[in-house]
Amino acid sequence: MSVVIGIAGGSGSGKTTVQKRVLEAFGPRRIALLDHDAYYRDLEHLAPEERGRFNFDHPDALETELMVAHLDQLLAGEAVEKPTYDFTNHSRRKETERVDPMPVVVVEGILVLAEKELRERMDIKLYVDAPDDVRLMRRIERDLHERGRSIDSVLGQYRRTVRPMHLEFVEPSKRHADVIIPRGGQNRVAIDMVLARVQTLLAADS
Repeated sequence: MSVVIGIAGGSGSGKTTVQKRVLEAFGPRRIALLDHDAYYRDLEHLAPEERGRFNFDHPDALETELMVAHLDQLLAGEAVEKPTYDFTNHSRRKETERVDPMPVVVVEGILVLAEKELRERMDIKLYVDAPDDVRLMRRIERDLHERGRSIDSVLGQYRRTVRPMHLEFVEPSKRHADVIIPRGGQNRVAIDMVLARVQTLLAADS
């Protein structure tokens, strides 16, 4: 049996830092990662300007049904081929990433707690919380440096889709969390409590 940890929260809230803390605690050979971002639908059929206007923050933008199927395969002890996504061109790459079944499976993404089928498979549901201005600054830094975006496009997307979808889908999903972690990866007390719970679940299954 595997312990499934769901990590949700707004864009730039610190989910990746929390994920890294879990990885450090249990080691890469005990953790399988399914990140929701890998499951964005392929937009190769759309013109570049249409891709730029696409609402990437709506649940329909993600192929969650494939992610659920992959999670079920991992829980059944089978390896999966996770998609990889090109955020510069908004299309799926041809290469995939093999993910092997592990004692701990981390399911991470802004909308993972908004999806009932994913929630039902989680043993621990976390929501990483951070102020809006902090999240926006982190998103700007990421998109400028890692995804080759311009400041105008980042802010335009934030006003057009990121903030409205956060208010409609992401923020309300907080009510499904077992633990809300303010200050993200800097909240050592909350993270240590979560890690202790994971250890307890792993010990019960061994």
